[in-house]
Amino acid sequence: MPGEEKRGHPGRHPLIEPYSTPREERPGGGLRRWLYEVIFEADTPLGKAFDVILLGAILLSVLAVMLESVASVRQVHGRLLYTVEWAFTILFTVEYGLRLVSVRHPHRYALSFFGVVDLLAVVPTYLSMIFAGAQTLLVLRVLRLLRLFRIFKLTRYVGEARQLRAALRASRYKITVFLLAVFSVVVIVGALMYLIEGPVRGFTSIPRGIYWAVVTMTTVGYGDIAPQTVLGQTVAAILMIMGYAIIAVPTGILSVEIAQAREEVPQRTCPGCGHEEHAEDAVYCRRCGSRL
Repeated sequence: MPGEEKRGHPGRHPLIEPYSTPREERPGGGLRRWLYEVIFEADTPLGKAFDVILLGAILLSVLAVMLESVASVRQVHGRLLYTVEWAFTILFTVEYGLRLVSVRHPHRYALSFFGVVDLLAVVPTYLSMIFAGAQTLLVLRVLRLLRLFRIFKLTRYVGEARQLRAALRASRYKITVFLLAVFSVVVIVGALMYLIEGPVRGFTSIPRGIYWAVVTMTTVGYGDIAPQTVLGQTVAAILMIMGYAIIAVPTGILSVEIAQAREEVPQRTCPGCGHEEHAEDAVYCRRCGSRL
């Protein structure tokens, strides 16, 4: 089609389509090809149903892990939650095995972003047999919900993520200098408060004073340590006022970079698949062929 390019999928995003799209990874045919289409593809009714059921299982498994951490719930339903936890682990283990079987190059999937996440979704339960409490790490399963973008065609959000990533990359040097300046301030103020207040008033060491300075500068104010002398309270007041200004600095830096990134990144979005970064004179989408 006019304006359409045939050179693969240059706009693919690693979190949205990390592995399932390239044709060279699809098995030739038979049962493996059918498993691939069901497990990795969301364009067929059966494939989308599989993904939706999988997302529901992920949510239920994470909910079970969170409920298991509540002592009162664990005392009453501990055995049930333990059984549910193992049931989901076995289910996800089988699913992970089927993913490895259904692709042409299993090692590529295993080393991909979602391959690692899928493995981390099952490992903690087995580790809990050796290390008590390791099953708490099962909340990592929530990362698998990133498949929502691929399943429900939310690729238009990729452009926003790309702009944010570009803004963070462009502002990293300014923010680094800013953080070094903040670090210098809290070290100096922490040492100063240790000298002014001393161990008698809770400032038992310079690191303890630095902790107080960080809590005060960020306007958190736990109150576990507080200056009691007039000079110490004056320093604290100055640090509090500085805290409001310091919070605004990285926000301003990032806002400027986001505005510039928005101007630099083309905003033409395909109404069919949501793909961005089309040429200004393109008539058809370079990915799906829809008219722009």
